Amino acid sequence: MTTAFVAGATGFTGREVVRALVEQGVRAFAHVRPDSPRFSEWQKRFSEMGALADSTAWTEDAMAETLGRLAPDVMFGLLGTTRARAKAERAATGKRVDYETIDHALTALLLKAALRSGHRPRFVYLSAAGTPDGDRPPLSAYGAARWKTEREVKTSGLPFVIARPSFIAGPGREDDRPAERFGVAVADGALRAAGVLGMRRLSERYRSTTNTALAQSLVRLALDPAAAGRVYESEALRRCS
Repeated sequence: MTTAFVAGATGFTGREVVRALVEQGVRAFAHVRPDSPRFSEWQKRFSEMGALADSTAWTEDAMAETLGRLAPDVMFGLLGTTRARAKAERAATGKRVDYETIDHALTALLLKAALRSGHRPRFVYLSAAGTPDGDRPPLSAYGAARWKTEREVKTSGLPFVIARPSFIAGPGREDDRPAERFGVAVADGALRAAGVLGMRRLSERYRSTTNTALAQSLVRLALDPAAAGRVYESEALRRCS
């Protein structure tokens, strides 16, 4: 049986990835940070899906030990934060929380732990549309973190899949984002118009996708040997769902 380890499993896309893995008959381990006040709730939710919750500490040694023991065939790096969530966590814990410490540093830790584990799992990294392939990082902190992480995934020595979806929409998001919902609606409307006017490639690249459709695409790519070593933009991801 194929085994998968999902980091970022409690996120909007992550929990749908766990669900899709179980539906494909994959033995899924859903990581929940050990200090989460909602650990028992997530453990119950994942158990009801047919998955197992894992609470390994966010240290390279602990992750390497867990990955060595579980020997996953595939790993998912679905980690990310938002400005609002980072601000709230900094206020609550006093720790530095931002795109660098979450989006980049935790994924880099996972890569190092996987290499130390003695196995070579395929690493599926959830990046973002607009991340450049060149040698110059974007100016935004968010874009720079994604660009930097992609480079480390590509040079890690692990077989990888990188996904660059645009806006991720759909019901069930636990953190309310009215501004983002409005922005998605406006952007999708403009992109539909662009498609009608002949700019179909632009429309396909940047219109939104649902978390469920994205999760199905990620799981299919993770289980497809021919997908390794490739970067998938939104339009390619949509064709896989």
